[in-house]
Amino acid sequence: MEQWQRKRDIIAMLSTQEFVSGEALAERLGISRAAISKHIDVLETLGLSIYSVKGRGYKLATPVSLIDESRLKQGIERRCFYFDDIPSTNAFMLSHSEELESGDVCIAEYQSAGRGRRGRRWVSPYGSHLYFSLFWRLSDGMSKAMGLSLVVGCSLAKVLGDLGVEGIGLKWPNDVYLDGRKLAGILVEMKGQADSNCELIIGMGVNMAMPDAQGETIDQPWADLQGLAMPDKTEFAVRLQRQLQADLSLFEREGLNAFVERWQASDSFIGKPVNLMMADKVEAGICRGIDEQGALLLEVAGEMKSYIGGEISLRPA
Repeated sequence: MEQWQRKRDIIAMLSTQEFVSGEALAERLGISRAAISKHIDVLETLGLSIYSVKGRGYKLATPVSLIDESRLKQGIERRCFYFDDIPSTNAFMLSHSEELESGDVCIAEYQSAGRGRRGRRWVSPYGSHLYFSLFWRLSDGMSKAMGLSLVVGCSLAKVLGDLGVEGIGLKWPNDVYLDGRKLAGILVEMKGQADSNCELIIGMGVNMAMPDAQGETIDQPWADLQGLAMPDKTEFAVRLQRQLQADLSLFEREGLNAFVERWQASDSFIGKPVNLMMADKVEAGICRGIDEQGALLLEVAGEMKSYIGGEISLRPA
């Protein structure tokens, strides 16, 4: 824990617009210049971009916003697990699911094994983004969880909008966009039976300030909140937990029907020509939003069809 606090202190000192010398860092923290150098090396291996200029010192290339743990735990009224470093917030919650209650959350500054949809790697540089998982138990089973990722997308879009972020859109079935580029991904994992108790882990990663080197490894257009009125990450996490708790309770009572209008209002692809990719098959049509089961509505040659799986992309004009 002490070693992580040293790293957090270094990040705080490097968050100004000016270079800070290694000597000044060492004096402030009461450790050697060599120890400072080692901490800087570790931070870089964790994905941070740090400028190092001989004779001037160090400076963060992109801002880093760390969670204030005491404010986080005061703001979230359920159990909250917070880590500087963890393999995966979703995996942690899955492994402790029998001990958890609906609304409990796990938040980390770094994931060494963060995952996206279909097992894809989620780039997780230290402190740069929000890595968040929430536990929820459904008494009616997996069959009642259809469309849940759409509810989560609506929750995230509302919180970002309430925090003043403009240009937010939703992409079926589990992505959040900013000005047409991917800002956040949602991964829902389940344990249980089709018709009895079902345990859900709702994970998401939200890009806040992507380091340049990490951004270069991503193979699709992405966005972050850098350069906007970037929300305080602690407040963001607290609001997100509260909004999810309210929306998931509504989903249990009324189903997806309560969210269709919210989804349609933020759907980035509605009314546009898209390709729906399903394994080795591609269906072309006009996106018409979703139905009350969360299926994608696609107009194909004048006929309305619904699909529950696959990925969509805009068709070239």
